[in-house]
Amino acid sequence: MSLFRDDGVVLRAQKLGEADRIITLLTRQHGKVRAVARGVRKTKSKFGARLEPFSHVDVQFFSRGSELVGRGLPLCTQVETIAPYGGPIVTDYGRYTAGTAMLETAERFAENEGEPAVQQYLLLVGALRTLAAGLHESHLVLDAFLLRSLAVNGYGASFTDCAKCGLDGPNRFFSLPAGGVLCGDCRVPGCAVPSPETLVLLGALLSGDWQTADACEPRYWREGSGLVAAYLQWHLERGIRSMRYVEK
Repeated sequence: MSLFRDDGVVLRAQKLGEADRIITLLTRQHGKVRAVARGVRKTKSKFGARLEPFSHVDVQFFSRGSELVGRGLPLCTQVETIAPYGGPIVTDYGRYTAGTAMLETAERFAENEGEPAVQQYLLLVGALRTLAAGLHESHLVLDAFLLRSLAVNGYGASFTDCAKCGLDGPNRFFSLPAGGVLCGDCRVPGCAVPSPETLVLLGALLSGDWQTADACEPRYWREGSGLVAAYLQWHLERGIRSMRYVEK
């Protein structure tokens, strides 16, 4: 029997029996972890409200083995709130739908339980903090998170230099299989030809240039979001269900 302590973001919660829940978290040290939180659905629960989706928490786990992720699910025995991002997110439809898509994407990129995914964890915490603060349009925060998540998982897109030969940009032809824009010589059938302003926007979101991203016109936001969603689906091989509800 062992005790483990880690901080993480609650991705989702499922009912278990009459009063318990199975909580799925993306943690700093152990990646995705599923654990049982007993009695949290009771009105007198001490930490039930702390284990809602979007919450950034410090959790103590009790495991019957020497590893946190083993044959059985560990127990959540203590929870302390680090940041309650859920409060400002769930009260706004745009933030809520964008945040839900972030949680689902993070879980998809951390499929193997117990394997550390520190970069993905840090990206998620930063994105939720920005989303909750309302500093930028929610769909822009989502697209920035998706592009950076793809990048840290080995699927970074190029929006200036040719993704095949490396020719200096700007280049206009966008190919999902190629991993970004292509020059005229490397162009393949089926390429999209987005507006130059859209490619500038996507490059700004990937690099964190919020001044450029915030100044972009809505028509380029919409075109960029479509490319990001298609690129994400191509590499995950199936779509993110929450994306259909995201406000554009």
